Amino acid sequence: MIMVQHINAQKLLIPMDLAQTDHLKAYGLTYWALTKNVNTEWLLNYRGGSFLCDPEPFLIAECRIRGVGFEQLTQGQALAIYAEVQSEKSNMDVVKLEKPPRIAVYTPPGSRPWDDAVTMVLDYAEVKYDKVWDEEVLRDKLSDFDWLHLHHEDFTGQYGKFFANYATAPWYIQQVTLLETTAKKLGFKKVSSLKLAIVQKIRSYIEQGGFMFAMCSATDSYDIALAAAQTDICERMFDGDPVQPGYESKVDFSRTFAFENFEIYTDPYRYEYSTIDVDASFRVNNPAVDYFTLFDFSAKYDPVPTMLTQCHANVVKNFLGQTTAFHKEQIKKSVTILAEREGTDEVKYLHGNIGRGTFTWYGGHDPEDYQHAVGDPPTDISLYKNSPGYRLILNNILFPAAKKKKQKT
Repeated sequence: MIMVQHINAQKLLIPMDLAQTDHLKAYGLTYWALTKNVNTEWLLNYRGGSFLCDPEPFLIAECRIRGVGFEQLTQGQALAIYAEVQSEKSNMDVVKLEKPPRIAVYTPPGSRPWDDAVTMVLDYAEVKYDKVWDEEVLRDKLSDFDWLHLHHEDFTGQYGKFFANYATAPWYIQQVTLLETTAKKLGFKKVSSLKLAIVQKIRSYIEQGGFMFAMCSATDSYDIALAAAQTDICERMFDGDPVQPGYESKVDFSRTFAFENFEIYTDPYRYEYSTIDVDASFRVNNPAVDYFTLFDFSAKYDPVPTMLTQCHANVVKNFLGQTTAFHKEQIKKSVTILAEREGTDEVKYLHGNIGRGTFTWYGGHDPEDYQHAVGDPPTDISLYKNSPGYRLILNNILFPAAKKKKQKT
């Protein structure tokens, strides 16, 4: 643990470079500091995106309890850091974190914790969150939260497209029963109709200033549901009737957040939703050589994408999922690309604005489980406490806490 002691310390630095002992718990510690009204700042691009706090004795004690590395700074050292970060010659900046965001995770009742990398890392980092699902969303409970997370979801009504391989598996049958029972309870004839209502509620939440973060199939299936709002793309085994003939002519890309000009796969035996995703079965999947690269942004002029890409590594181990990455040619020009697999058209991480809110989408299922499969054991995140891939998730939970400032001209 880093403990550089100084008499009459003026600031507490939580470094986020290679010196940090536990990057993931450092986010939770920072979140906790905000709940205690500790003055906290995010030093963008300084030592991996470090945090600077008032040196409250209880905060120092909590760092020791959680195993988070810290440095106590004299007034002179703190002023030197401010001068370096705020210099016009540096690609750094300081952003004040105002309050802990209220966090919701969209997840069905009885979901297993290892099904969702975000839930696992929030638990490990000791960040509080609430669970919501369809009934809460339809009752406009999202307005109670600043940040919403969605993970391995299927918003198209095709039950995750698991039919071909798992139609007789008990867990699949239970999933279908739960979804159909929920749809009927909430007044919908089809699960696809319920999920369309959910994506529209989420859209309204974002337009009014909410922050949405999604991973894996909750990304492309969300946009597909919006694009196909005026047609039926589900086969008979999913909703009792066939795909609507000529559905292609009714797909509307103006409704989508991130993607356009994609082809929807309606084949129920194909474990893929559309041409948006880089189909993992058609690429060489070798974790030893599979990486993606984070883009660099101007901290002073592009603070939002800078916050979202803070990391102690700019080249990060890749990981697969039902939705692994997005083909660049089908991403709208209004979307900001945050990370890509160099030498390919694969985009791993992206960000955009909808109304007064934002969405950030991250391909893949679990940053420390290269090829996650049904029934795999949960990831022990304590073995990956310095994971760059998991850090990107946690950047998103603090991003809503940042004080918004006027753009420079």
